Amino acid sequence: MPHLPQKPAAGVSRRTVARATAAAGLAALFGAATGTATARAATRLGPRTLDVSVPSAALGRSAPVRLILPSDFGARPEKKYPVLYLLHGAHDDYTSWTRETDIEAFTAGRDLIVAMPDAGPTGIPSVWRGGPDYETFQVKEVPALLARDYRASGVRAVAGVSTGGYGAMAHAARHPGAFTAAASYSGVLDTTAPGVPAIMDAIVARENLPAASLWGNPVFNLLTWRDFNPRARATGLRGTALYVSQGSGVGGGGDPLPGILESALWPSAQGFARTLALMGIPATTHFYGGGGHDWAHWKPEFTASWPILARALGVPE
Repeated sequence: MPHLPQKPAAGVSRRTVARATAAAGLAALFGAATGTATARAATRLGPRTLDVSVPSAALGRSAPVRLILPSDFGARPEKKYPVLYLLHGAHDDYTSWTRETDIEAFTAGRDLIVAMPDAGPTGIPSVWRGGPDYETFQVKEVPALLARDYRASGVRAVAGVSTGGYGAMAHAARHPGAFTAAASYSGVLDTTAPGVPAIMDAIVARENLPAASLWGNPVFNLLTWRDFNPRARATGLRGTALYVSQGSGVGGGGDPLPGILESALWPSAQGFARTLALMGIPATTHFYGGGGHDWAHWKPEFTASWPILARALGVPE
């Protein structure tokens, strides 16, 4: 089983397996001489990594997505590639996966595109009440751009940490068949479970936004909360390969806050898994003692889920 190595403290991984022809193709892609809107909006960060600014009607503005292209992207202009979407957590941004992991090196030599779209400061990729629609941005607009400009196929998988784990399961549940696999690492998987609405409100409030700006009041607008709840929409996950991991947050030692956050989401994840089992929807689950709501635990969980994601994407494990 492959391992997801840690990202160096600074700088971009310099490992590259791109051949000279691939490098030339990438140079043409990034170069201003192409004259395309996509090329003008792209910023090259490394041999395979770039940031693209995506004009979004759903958000009413342009928003960023970080891409990691296949090693042979420039050398095989006829080839289409599956896409792995990686979603960030709360109070973070679309750079988190390349900042906290070595996902560039991990995917080198594997024929897939990695897309890391923005979800705003809260990291909740949903349809906000009278506000931005991050769900449409991530599920419709970004895939359309990748298909048009980066030769993405229709095969997609999605994974995320924390509120990004919520997004992975919510997207797959609310758009059945859009993703071949979905993985959640410490995700918010039952938004109406006891205590969870308060957690969601706190995430929103930390960004100085009104709590009701997400889905409204959790009591008076319960139907809206249920509509965006992965557990309530679990039937939409039938036929999707699933991976769910969650720590108990008990006895982790060190800084108590990550453990407290993890333990607060433990019942939500357990309830989600029970619903899947009652509905006869297969899922690989990993519920472990201790742990924290942090990358130290999410990285090995990604490694554990990789064979499921790889099989769903049709790429080597």
